[in-house]
Amino acid sequence: MADAHLRTLIDLTYRHRFAADDGGRGGANLRHGKNGADIEIRLPIGTVIRNSATGETLADLVKPGQQVTLASGGRGGRGNAHYATPTRRTPRFAEKGEPGQKLKVRLELKLLADVGVIGLPNVGKSSLIAHVSAARPKIADYPFTTLVPNLGVVKIEEGVSFVIADMPGLVEGAHEGAGRGHQFLRHVERTRVLIHVIDIMAQDRDPLQDFRVINHELVMHDSDLATRPQLVALNKIDLRPDEDEVTRVESALESEGYRVFRISALTGEGLRRLVGEASTLLGALPAPIPEVEPAEAVAPRRPALRVEQVEPGLFAVSGEKVERLVIMTDLDNEDAVRYLHRQLDRMGVIRKLRALGAEDGDKVEIGSVRLDFVE
Repeated sequence: MADAHLRTLIDLTYRHRFAADDGGRGGANLRHGKNGADIEIRLPIGTVIRNSATGETLADLVKPGQQVTLASGGRGGRGNAHYATPTRRTPRFAEKGEPGQKLKVRLELKLLADVGVIGLPNVGKSSLIAHVSAARPKIADYPFTTLVPNLGVVKIEEGVSFVIADMPGLVEGAHEGAGRGHQFLRHVERTRVLIHVIDIMAQDRDPLQDFRVINHELVMHDSDLATRPQLVALNKIDLRPDEDEVTRVESALESEGYRVFRISALTGEGLRRLVGEASTLLGALPAPIPEVEPAEAVAPRRPALRVEQVEPGLFAVSGEKVERLVIMTDLDNEDAVRYLHRQLDRMGVIRKLRALGAEDGDKVEIGSVRLDFVE
């Protein structure tokens, strides 16, 4: 279930296995046993759930309270009263409960933010978010201060606000995993507007080259990001950079169609205009949230019935119905085994085994159970 109060997958770091309890036993007077209780795993909004074995996307939790059933419990076994007949009034066997489904999944969190703040490390992304929202990210003067994305809410006026997040770890080669690029580039996919922060006071670096490096990494990760609206913020204007240099960068970017803002993430200069423009852009854009049909049943369907010889003296029988029949039979109960033999005969399994040359004493595997073939 998607929980709006969760922000990370940290709670699942040390717990990897979830198993629901068994149902209860049936009682006297033909009473059913109690159903087993569901296990609910709460995940942050923006979590993508994939089948570990196939890579198939099973669900994309994008709305608060959204639920998806990953694995279902098996039905309860039928009691001995079900097998009563006019000639077998008191059966001495009952059916075992069906095992529940098992599934291994991979969880990936893609933050749902309206505005993503991008740029090279240490250009002032965290300072910007700290100034325009109530978020309090770690801020320091060394690269990779931010090791997890920071989320904040920017309030423009009463009833008008948006979620902003910084995207750490973006360096040249990020799309290949450099600087933890794989961990953070996926978060950019969900943003509708990008604010590209450039350090206009960077020493021994060309701000325009910095800008193009980051944009190249975005496009290499996902070509659709090239069409995402992008505002450019020339940061650290409070340090009085060379006016000619600022004008050069500003003119070059504006000639390419970008809106450029001179800001100071430290003093707040120019930030009101910047977030106001971001809010205006958001008002004109739809939210690009992928719609993935949730999977209610993930177990693949088995073929109806297949009987084959694996090697001399060993045969394999497969099929959803026959495998369920065997696994729900109490093989320690002689009456139950006799009933199983009759059912296999009615289904044509015994006939097909004979046709393949099965003889007394040969082994027959049905699902995970190995039985002796007996005429």
